[in-house]
Amino acid sequence: MSVARVSEIICESKKSFDDAITTGITRANKTLRNVSEAWVQSQKVIVTKGKITGYRVILKVTFVLDD
Repeated sequence: MSVARVSEIICESKKSFDDAITTGITRANKTLRNVSEAWVQSQKVIVTKGKITGYRVILKVTFVLDD
């Protein structure tokens, strides 16, 4: 029987939502072992002087705990 845990992380990119997600998963894998899935809880854009300057996502990352 496996036991998993979910961590919430916030990621930002100046390029795109996809880049923010990829950056977040890459970073999560450096700290967490056994990352098995993630889902996007929310997406936001950062607007400065009427222009989009950033893309932010909140990710829920699931990882399986060691036995």
